[in-house]
Amino acid sequence: MLFLLVLLFIVVPIAEIYVIIQVGQAIGVLWTILLLIADSIIGARLLSWQGRRAWLRFQEALAEGRVPHREVMDGVLIIVGGAFLLAPGFITDVVGLVLLIPPTRSLVRRALARAIVARRFRVVRMGGWSGRQPPRRPDPPRPTAYPSPPETPRSHELPPG
Repeated sequence: MLFLLVLLFIVVPIAEIYVIIQVGQAIGVLWTILLLIADSIIGARLLSWQGRRAWLRFQEALAEGRVPHREVMDGVLIIVGGAFLLAPGFITDVVGLVLLIPPTRSLVRRALARAIVARRFRVVRMGGWSGRQPPRRPDPPRPTAYPSPPETPRSHELPPG
C-alpha cells in the first residue's frame, strides 16, 4: 500500500511534469496549455455521458432482478477514469480514456475481476485448514417413521400344547 501511495503522489506527478515539458517543447507552450484544457473539457463530457449510461444499465439490472456486479464495477471505473481525465497531465489522460471508453473499460473490468477472484482464493486457501480433511462426525441416528411390528412367534417356536 505504501508503494502505491508513493507511486501515486510522487512518481506520477514527476512523470506528468516531464511529459508536459516535452510536449511543450515539441508543439509550444500555448498549444500544450490549450491541449490540456481541451482534454479536461472532453473528459468532463465523456464522464457525464458514460456515467449516465452506466446508471441506466444499473437501474435496468435491478429492474430485471439481476445482481448488478458488472454495472457497479463499470461505475467505479468510470468515476476513476473521470478523475484521471480531469487531472492535468497527459499520462493520467491516457489512463482516464482507457477507463472511460467502453471496449477498453471492459478489458480492465475483466482483468480486475480476475485479480479480485485470485486474491480471494489465495486468502481463503491460506486462512483455511492445512489441506487435511476435517474429521468426519458420525451421522446421528435417524428416527423411524413407523415403529417395528412386534415379533410374533413362529409355528415351530410355539410351545407344545
